[in-house]
Order: sequence, then C-alpha cells, then structure tokens
Amino acid sequence: MIVYSATKREFIDDVRSNRIAEIIESEVLRKLNRNSPRNEKLSWENSLQYMSQILWDEDIPSSAGVAIEYNLPMTNRRVDFILTGKDQDHNDTAIIVELKQWQEVEKTNKDAIVKTRLQRGEVETNHPSYQAWSYAALIEDYNETVRKESVLLKPCAYLHNLKSRSVVDDPFYSSHTKKAPVFISQDAIKLSEFLKKHVRYGDSNKIMYRIEHGVIKPSKNLADALASMLAGNSEFLMIDEQKVVYETALDLAHQANHGKKQTLIVKGGPGTGKSVVAINLLGELTNREFLVQYVSKNAAPRAVFKEKLTGSKKKTHIDQMFKGSGAYIEAESNQFGALIIDEAHRLNEKSGLYSNLGDNQIKELISASRFNVFFIDEAQKVTLNDIGTVDEIKLWANKLNSTVTELELVSQFRCNGSDGYLAWIDNSLQIRETANPTLEDIDYEVKIFDDPNKLRAAIIDKNKSSNKARLVAGYCWDWLSKKDKSAFDIIIPEFNFKARWNLDEDGSLWLIAPHSVDQIGCIHTCQGLELDYIGVIIGDDFVIRDGVAITDAGKRSSKDKSIRGYKTLLKANHDKAKQLTSEIIKNTYRTLMTRGQKGCYIFCTDQETREYFNKIANRQQQVTDDVTTEYPGLDLNVVSFEQAKPFKTHVPIYDLQAAAGEFSDFQVMEHCQWVELPSHINPSEGMFVMQVVGESMNRRIPNGSWCLFKSNPGGTRNGKVVLVQHREIEDPDHGGEYTVKVYNSEKTFEEDIAVNFKVVLKPDTTAFGYKPMVFENDVESLQVLGEFLLVV
Repeated sequence: MIVYSATKREFIDDVRSNRIAEIIESEVLRKLNRNSPRNEKLSWENSLQYMSQILWDEDIPSSAGVAIEYNLPMTNRRVDFILTGKDQDHNDTAIIVELKQWQEVEKTNKDAIVKTRLQRGEVETNHPSYQAWSYAALIEDYNETVRKESVLLKPCAYLHNLKSRSVVDDPFYSSHTKKAPVFISQDAIKLSEFLKKHVRYGDSNKIMYRIEHGVIKPSKNLADALASMLAGNSEFLMIDEQKVVYETALDLAHQANHGKKQTLIVKGGPGTGKSVVAINLLGELTNREFLVQYVSKNAAPRAVFKEKLTGSKKKTHIDQMFKGSGAYIEAESNQFGALIIDEAHRLNEKSGLYSNLGDNQIKELISASRFNVFFIDEAQKVTLNDIGTVDEIKLWANKLNSTVTELELVSQFRCNGSDGYLAWIDNSLQIRETANPTLEDIDYEVKIFDDPNKLRAAIIDKNKSSNKARLVAGYCWDWLSKKDKSAFDIIIPEFNFKARWNLDEDGSLWLIAPHSVDQIGCIHTCQGLELDYIGVIIGDDFVIRDGVAITDAGKRSSKDKSIRGYKTLLKANHDKAKQLTSEIIKNTYRTLMTRGQKGCYIFCTDQETREYFNKIANRQQQVTDDVTTEYPGLDLNVVSFEQAKPFKTHVPIYDLQAAAGEFSDFQVMEHCQWVELPSHINPSEGMFVMQVVGESMNRRIPNGSWCLFKSNPGGTRNGKVVLVQHREIEDPDHGGEYTVKVYNSEKTFEEDIAVNFKVVLKPDTTAFGYKPMVFENDVESLQVLGEFLLVV
C-alpha cells in the first residue's frame, strides 16, 4: 500500500501550496484507518520541504514518480520516500530515500547501530544507510515483480538537519554506506546529483504501480529455514529494532564473558520476530564458540526444530542445542556462556513431571549462564503455572547480580504484517479496547464459519499447497482417543461434527506431520510456531452474552493441566481465580488466532458468539463484496463494449474460470465486458483476460489470479503455458471445459505430415497431489485457445 503517489511536478505543487502534510494525513486516515500524531505530521512538513527543494533540479524529470509512505511487504514498516523513473540505460529504477531529522548522532561498537536523540530520549537505532538498504533488500526479497522485471532499487539516506558527517560516514560503518550512501545537510547538491544519475527519464512504465500490485511471494517459515540459519546463512533480514536486539545481545554476550553477568529482556507480541532473532543468535554465538543453548518450556518448538535439523547435524549435537526449561536444576553457576530463552512467559516455578523439582526456573537459568536473553510476551501466558513476567526476571537478575537491559520488538511479520488484525483480536476477545472494532481496511484474511465441517474443509483445502494449515481448539473436550483410538474427542452433535485431538504418536511434531491435518491441535502443540492458515474452534469456555465476553474455566476439560488448581483457588479467593482464568482463556485464543501468517478461520460452538464474530467481521466482507462482486480480486476498471476502446486500452474479459487443477465445471461463455489494462501493457487484437483458479500452476500463477492471454498463438506450443479447451466432455456448441497448464506434445508422421499422437498438460506447482494430464486417444478434442502472457 502507498499512502501518497504523484509525479514530481504534482508533489512539488502540493508542497509549495503547504498541503502535503494535510493530504498525507487524510490518506493515512482513509487507507490505514488511524489518526496521525502531531510529531508525525511535523516530520512530513519538515522533511518533505527539504525533499521538494532537492527535486527542484530541472534535470530530474517532471514525470518522475513520487511515492510516500510505502508499506513494506509482509510487515508494518513503511518507506519514507521513493523516486521512480529510468536511468541512462532506460532501466526501470526506484530510489529509496530514508529521511531523518536527526541533529546529532553518536557511534557505537555494534554493527549498523548508532545512538541518537529521539522524542523518547537517547536511543540506539539502525544506521540510516543500513535501514535504507534493508528496506530495499526486503522489497527485492518479497516482491516478484521487482526481481522478474529487473526493477533496480537504489537506497540512500538523507539527514537534512545533521551538520557533521564524522559519525555516519565513519569507516566502521563503511560496509553499509557503500550499499546506501548517506547525505547530510550540506549535501543537498550531492543528493540531487545522485537522484538524477539514477533517474534520468520519467516514469512512463508506472513502476510504483507495478511494485505495489506485484506478486508477493510467501514469507519464509522459521522451521524450514533453520538448518540454513545455523549454518551461518542469512535467511531472514533483520530490520529496525530486530537488528538492534541482535547486535545488543552479541555485545552483552561478549561483555558477560569478560566481566559482569548480563541479562537481556526482549518484549514482543506475536509475529514480531522473537524466535527469528533467537535462532539467529543461537547460530552466531555457536559460530563464535560460545557454549550456548536454546531453551523453551513448550516442547513443540524444540521438537519441530530438532526434526528439521535431522540429517544436517549429529543427533547428539542437536540434542545439546535445544533444551527444556527444567534442565538446569543441577547446573553449575555460569556453566554456559549464553542461554537463549524463547517463550519466557511460559516458564514455571518448579520442574519435573510432577512439578516437584528445583527451586525456580528463572533463577536457575540466570544462575547457569553468564549471559541470558529472555524473549517474552506476557499476553501469551496460558496456564496458572506460568510465572514468566518482566518483573520476575528482573527480581532474580538483581538477586544474582546480573545487569539488566530491556528492549522491545514491534515490527510485525506475521498476520500479513497487520497490527490492525492483532488490535482487532484484542478488541474482539475484550482483552483491551482498541481502535479496530471491525476488520475494515485490515489486510489479513479472516473468515467466520457457521459450520465446523465447512471450517475443516477449508483448512484441508488450504493445506494442499504447502502442508501449512491446521485446525486448533480450546481445550474444552477430554482426550478420549489417547487410550481408545476408535473414540472421537471433539464432538459437536448439532453439526454432526467429529474429530480427534492430535495423535499421541505425533506428539509435539503434530504441526508438521504429513497426515495430521485431519486432527485438531491445542495451545501446547502450536505455541511458538507458525503456519500459513490456522482454523480456530472457540469452545464454550468463551462466550458472548449481550455483547459482553464471559469466560468459564468450568467448561474446560477436567484433564486440562493449564487451569489445574483453579477450583481450590476459587474457594480461597473467588475474584482472583476468575481474573486469572479469564486471562488464561483469552490469552489462549489470542495465541491460537495469531498462528497464521496469511489467514485465520474461526468457528464458535456457541450460537450467540458466532453471531457476535460474524457481526464484527462483517464490514470487511461487505467492503469486499461491494468492490469485487462481479470480478473478485480484480483491481482494474471494467466497462461495457460501448464504453471501451477495444484493443487500444481495453481487452475483453471472459466471465468464466480456467481451472488450474482438473478441468473446471461446465461453463457457458456469456457476452463479455472489457477491462482496461495498466498503461505499461500495450493491448493487441486477440488478447483477453480471464481468471485462473486452483494451485496446480502456483509457481507462475497464484490461485484466483486474473491473467492476460493471447489467442491463436503461433509457432511451437511446447513448454508454453496455454489455456486449453477439452471439447469432448460437453457439447461443443455449448462451451466446454478449460484448464491452464504447461503444454508438451509428441508427434508422429502420417503420410509425411507431423501430427500429435500424445499431449501432456503439466502442472507447475509447489502443491501436493497434482499430476500431468495425458491425452493419447482424444488429442484432436483438445483445442489451445490462448497462450498465457502475464498476471494483470
């Protein structure tokens, strides 16, 4: 998403008329559904005045594109300023400018980290060159349009209030300033030269439009990238405060091993990269020959990580790297150089199967290591035994004479980078009141189901592409199938729905087991891990009555250890017991509902609660319906034939779907409308647009994409992606069935004439279960209708 987009001439006019801050503020409210704080508006007024002065240079073309506040893919971070156009070789180019109002800056001994004074006081933050470069690298990594269409990205930073370059250009930071030059107050002419060197000609190809609407590749999964990360490869680019936490942790680890014990507390909500930074630290500290271990109370992340590493390292080495939080009862003081404690909110006081061993897990972890880092989110405490809080960690660190440093992660990488969705969850579960009572303007897929069978079918369908979709539920049903394999656990009789909790033999590996999508997991088998899609069944422990959330621990399974002891507590202190169990129930569903990177599907067992979620999710659905009723997912103007400019700016759009899977259901082609193509595409006769659905071509065509085809393609078809009609299945006079595949044919000669005797239509996919479609006896009934050109 781009908040503001214009040409250079229009931008300068908006600045000169003193309207730029007002325009951006209005667009932020409209597009991001939030108000802009005063300091943000002042920064627009100040920094954009300076940028407009730079752009006064007549050699920077007036038709160059200007984009302000571009949202980075899959995150909640935004790029300050982008200038687009063509360089001297006519290559499409986007210059990324990181704007800073800093007046002073200090050097640190940490890679890419400087110290400056912001509104909240003196802080350590990213060197502007590293920030600009990391944003450019993130765009290139996620945006397939940038890579495939060879859009050049040129990052730089402009500190228009800074008078001295001694720190920002210090040789210590040279590896970053080489990638992204930094310009200060007196460098206005130099920055202008830099801009016109890379943007010599205007943006005639709508570069930012293509970047904004480009295909975003799926974000990486931490578990899948684990082996590469521990081998020293940079799989996840750390931006903003992630880089600060990482570099600070490395610095404190070295300080602790040459001096006083150090404790680092890192706060961060779901999807802020706590585990990514933790694993990066594990790899780097191991490479620096520290005796280091990754620690978690929950067994599921450790089990999944160990499984993913099998074959890349010896089992004994793997087992030594990943430990449970109860493994340090008898550890000697400062035995380890570093302990990295993930999901620290889940730490318990006692250890052992019967919670009767040791003294206090936080105490034992700090005592056992010279340096310890605790990654924590207190809103993810999900049992009565969880004692992990910032205050508790600080208490034991002070008792054990360990210096405490506190940092926080805020950049959002899960839930499609949507802070709004997380706020919506908190508002919906009535954890806290937020400005997001509905899903309007929230870029994350949320669906509310009225039938658990349909929810299960949707998750099974999503799982086909990558084995990264699962069903989870609140622990409101006994685990009967643990002893009786034929028994069902989760039974919702009014919907004739039956399911089992995850199989005992899969244990903590349920989330990645190849055939476990039919089973239902709970908080203990998914916390600390992530999927593409999560389906959540909200049980009777959380219901809505007259708009008010009511929790009831009595509706949980009697075998649920997370609330064990609450009845005793209820007798001793009724209000405290209600408060604690309410927090646990709400935190549990909050955690479950934030496991999906792409989407969350929800079913509530209680009817009034279903109606409540349908209502608060309905506005987004209504907006979607209003905008894309006739052509879902198409963001282009569609008009009638009378309004179109046929094959000059418009091409026909056919109201049928081509199945990227098996042949689609029988459909009849109706009178078509005409769609206006983006200005960088030159229409020609024979072109048309239609929708491709399914996963069998997802390497090239995402499911549901609207695609441009060229009819009657000449030359060989072998190796090309084509739209094929199979005329034998339905009457040729009434239409037929269509599919899009990679075409391959084998020919034979009959009376010296080459004819096809075998045609193979091949999928090109990462999804499971798709096979080539082979035609030998009915080749003549296949008709190639068009050649795939691109996704519009």
